Parts: sequence; structure tokens; C-alpha cells
Amino acid sequence: MLSALITQFVVLWAVIDPIGSVPVYLSQTSHMTEKQRRIVALKAVGIATLILLFFLIAGQFLLEAMQIPLPAFQAAGGLVLLLFALSMIFGESKPDQETKLCSHSLSHSDLAEAAVYPLAVPSIASPGAMMAIVMLTDNHRFAVMEQVVTAGLVLLVLIVTLLLLFSAGFIHRIIGRVGASIISRVMGLILAAVATSNLLQGILDFYTLA
Repeated sequence: MLSALITQFVVLWAVIDPIGSVPVYLSQTSHMTEKQRRIVALKAVGIATLILLFFLIAGQFLLEAMQIPLPAFQAAGGLVLLLFALSMIFGESKPDQETKLCSHSLSHSDLAEAAVYPLAVPSIASPGAMMAIVMLTDNHRFAVMEQVVTAGLVLLVLIVTLLLLFSAGFIHRIIGRVGASIISRVMGLILAAVATSNLLQGILDFYTLA
């Protein structure tokens, strides 16, 4: 049970990547006051929480409505997460990618809009995070209590994300953009291993049930 919790936490930490969101947040809020920055952080994490909880609750029902076999989705999810992980390892790091997106929204004065893009989506509630949460709360593999625990882990990672955003200036002075990039790539490597395991398990289950 403990190993499963650790695995889930690592996956959620990798796909949400709280540290990788710090440079994005700093670039997005560089022209704002301290109070405005905190409002943006709260709104961004709040919006990301609602999005991820929606996928946690409704993701399974969407799959069943489309009549997608679970092993096929597990294999596809593993493949998507693997590609996501490879982009974290070999491509531009998450901070570099999403900081570029900020240049298109710095002129907006609306704090809510500043919080939504690119901070809430795709920095915190990334496509990889949405996919991972659906996989980790599959009704056929996990009991209700296990899904509740997963929801708790999601909220824990999001709370840590909020705390890191509140401390963004201090953290960035310590690790810098290079440090954030290194951490993002290491988490990508860990995520790649987990994604490969899900991909192979999905393929095995598909042919076993066929």
C-alpha cells in the first residue's frame, strides 16, 4: 500500500510539476504587486484543482460512454504519458516552454485571465496530469477508498504548488531557471519509467482479455 501511494505521488508530482510552474508564475506576474501575485496564484491553483477533480470524477464515465476498453485506454494513456515524459527530457524544459507562452498574456490586466493561461492550464493542470488522474482512478482497478486517497494526493500536490508559488521569488533565487530545468528533466525520466510500465500492462491486459 505504501509503495502504491509513493508511486502515485511521484506520478502526480511529475505531471503537475510544481517546481516547473515557478518560473512560469514569475514571468506571468512580473508586472504585478505582491497582493495581485497572491490573487493570481490562488486563482490559478483553484482553477487547476477544479479541472483535475472534474477528470478524476467524470473521466471514467466519459470512457465508458465512448465504449473504450480499459486496457486500450491504459495503453494509450501510458503512451501519451511516455511522450509527455520524453518531451520533458529531450525537448525544451517545461519552464522554458511555458514562459514563452507568457509573452502573449502579459498585457492583460484581468487577474483571472492571467491566472488561467498559461499558469492554470497547461502549466499546473497539464494534459499529462489529466490523463494520469483518469488512469489512477479507474473504477475497474481501484476501490472507492483508493480513489479518495488519490484525490487526497492530488490536493496535496496542489497545496504544495500553491505554497511554492507564494514562495516563488525565494525559490527562484536559490535554484534559478537552470535548477528548475534540471528538476523537470529528472521528473520526466521517472515519469517515463512509470508510463512504460502502464503501456506494457495495458497491452498485456488487452491480449489477455481478448
